Amino acid sequence: MGNQPDYRAQAAKCRSDADASTLDNVRDRNLRAEAAWLEMAVRQDRVTASRRDRVPTLQDTPLQETA
Repeated sequence: MGNQPDYRAQAAKCRSDADASTLDNVRDRNLRAEAAWLEMAVRQDRVTASRRDRVPTLQDTPLQETA
């Protein structure tokens, strides 16, 4: 899954923008966005783990003998 978005990097950018903001409403918006990005990162981790558990790896697949 090499081209998955980097949700944690987006969250970090939102946190940085919130810290740099002087307006309360902009700071709040960025903090809400950070929380949303972090939730997406958690979901992405869950899906990745679920796929890893469901899909057999090449090592788990028995080799078929040819006659």
